[in-house]
Amino acid sequence: MATTADVRDLMDYLAASPSPFHAVAEAAARLRAAGFRSLDERARWDDVSGPCYVIREGALVAWRCPADATTDAPFRIVGAHTDSPNLRLKPKPDTDSSGWRQLAVEVYGGALVNSWLDRDLGLSGRVTLAGGESVLVLVDQPLARVPQLAIHLDRDVNERGLLLDRQQHLTPVWGLGRASEGDLAAFLAGRIPGVTPREILAWDLMLHDLTPPALLGLERELLASGRLDNLCSSWAAVVALTDEPEDPPDGEPCVPVACLFDHEEVGSASTSGAAGPLLETVVDRLVLARGGTAEDRHRALAGSFCLSADMAHAVHPNYPERHEPGHRPLPNGGPVLKVNANQRYATNSETTAVFLRACAAAEVPSQVFVSRNNLPCGSTIGPLTATRLGVRTVDVGCAQLSMHSARELCGTDDPAYLAAAIKAFFRGA
Repeated sequence: MATTADVRDLMDYLAASPSPFHAVAEAAARLRAAGFRSLDERARWDDVSGPCYVIREGALVAWRCPADATTDAPFRIVGAHTDSPNLRLKPKPDTDSSGWRQLAVEVYGGALVNSWLDRDLGLSGRVTLAGGESVLVLVDQPLARVPQLAIHLDRDVNERGLLLDRQQHLTPVWGLGRASEGDLAAFLAGRIPGVTPREILAWDLMLHDLTPPALLGLERELLASGRLDNLCSSWAAVVALTDEPEDPPDGEPCVPVACLFDHEEVGSASTSGAAGPLLETVVDRLVLARGGTAEDRHRALAGSFCLSADMAHAVHPNYPERHEPGHRPLPNGGPVLKVNANQRYATNSETTAVFLRACAAAEVPSQVFVSRNNLPCGSTIGPLTATRLGVRTVDVGCAQLSMHSARELCGTDDPAYLAAAIKAFFRGA
């Protein structure tokens, strides 16, 4: 299914997106190249026709509004997220210990913290200046490292397992000597033309692993990279939306919408997260700007569907007992339907059928994942969207290993499978 161009394009997107802000900027650049117009949330939306998008911090919502779509036309929504577990800089990061200069960090999300040890780390995110404007920052070179304790000083580590105190053991080093308040600000000012340290008021900065995305395996059928969860789904949503649209099967147009939210890994409760009002606000404005009413909005949502695209657990060859028998997805087996009776996923039989029809229309295989009864199940933006908008929702994703590691693994075919299925879903197949 996947072509070399598909895989390389995804790898380029992953490499260009070390932070949610960069992921959104890269997605926006691809949308503009495909003819999408940028709208300002603070401006009047008198014309929302055709391909458009809006950005709010680390989130983006894009859509194609067909010229013949009625004001109560249903939406076909795909939701993904731009954030990944990582190490984020604290407001006062300049610190030192025993002759080492260090950066104080906070663990963001459910990170596999051991995976951040002994890696060459860069710095990315945004800086906000005294004038109120924000500037993207990308230091894509070795800057910091979280060193592991030598085995000679921790002799039984392999027997008892690695125990890491998040406050004490995860502080990166970035040089020798004593720290002074303002060291990081001075460093950042040197990376932003025309800016002095005093002009830097605050930041949303994070560390990222510098190892580039890579193909591996006997047949190069696997993709290793940071941030597959969930930039793989974000990429698929953008690819599907920017592909040349086709006529809907039944001749009745719907409005395809791609939502790349931030803060999913910490619960989505933010102005740019799925639990916030961003999508609901955009839906309202899309109806009202076309002359619709509140009644039209309710009718549109009643006929709408949401596809929540987030990564799924592939069966682990070294831990097969952690997976439910009969529900053990493999990479390159197609998108995974994620099901949980306790509504940690929003999938039900009706929305399953919608997605399976999209897969059939795209000639894409599919798989199913269910957690074991004796293991807790993670969740996604799917239940949040279903709850906030009352939209019928299905949870799907590509199978992967090492979820929430600094370095994850998926198949090379599945991202293109997912993009093809999303495109069929957008058409209303």
